[in-house]
Amino acid sequence: MKYKILNILLIASMAVALTGCYGYRQVGLLQEREDLPQYDSVAYEPYRLQVNDEVIYRVITMDETIAKTMSANSSAGGQYANSYRIYSDGTVDIPFLKPIKLEGLTELEAQDTLRKAMREIIPDADVKLAMYNKQFTVLGDANSGTYTIYKERLTIFQALAMTGDLMNSGDRRHVRIIRPHGNNEPEVLEFDIRTNSIIDSKYYYVYPNDLIYVSRDSGSFYKQPSYSGFLGLITSSVSLLITVLNYIPGVLY
Repeated sequence: MKYKILNILLIASMAVALTGCYGYRQVGLLQEREDLPQYDSVAYEPYRLQVNDEVIYRVITMDETIAKTMSANSSAGGQYANSYRIYSDGTVDIPFLKPIKLEGLTELEAQDTLRKAMREIIPDADVKLAMYNKQFTVLGDANSGTYTIYKERLTIFQALAMTGDLMNSGDRRHVRIIRPHGNNEPEVLEFDIRTNSIIDSKYYYVYPNDLIYVSRDSGSFYKQPSYSGFLGLITSSVSLLITVLNYIPGVLY
């Protein structure tokens, strides 16, 4: 009877240990497996300005007096200071100019549009324009926060690396990106981040104003970060159980 109970405890502990830790199949990235989703590659589309986005600009001209007057958003050191928001009608109000429609344009297209408008009053004007609020937000089982998009074509892996990576308890099968579209309904993109086919798919790049949400895996409550920690928990639990059984007459002896 004694050895039968001990064998049962040992087998049960081993079975739980095999399923009680995070393995590569659960948390590994860029996996090549047939049972994972296969996403199609799509061409990269540059971000287009939306309502409530903010832009900054600087005017360059040979006339320093005009340059300082027109570049009202530039500091003495030439750095950008003030931003201009795109209103609900898609336009921005730039000093000394009529409202200019920038909604739906890329940064380069918006820069060209502003340059043309400036040259109507300053023939040699050149304009440098950039989006001011280039940020994305992360919520859930990752290091939540708002982060700056520091370059063009920021990938989902680079974005999550900025947060310190996903927690082991994060559900990698159902990562969501909530992507606003101006005055329209936001788009919700759900994907499995473990698959290698995510590269160059529509889920691969992070855009300004994206919200990345990582829910908690429903089975994470039973898992430990490492096998050593889990085996320690199992060992202490079995030892406690054997100690208790020793006090029950006729169970182990």
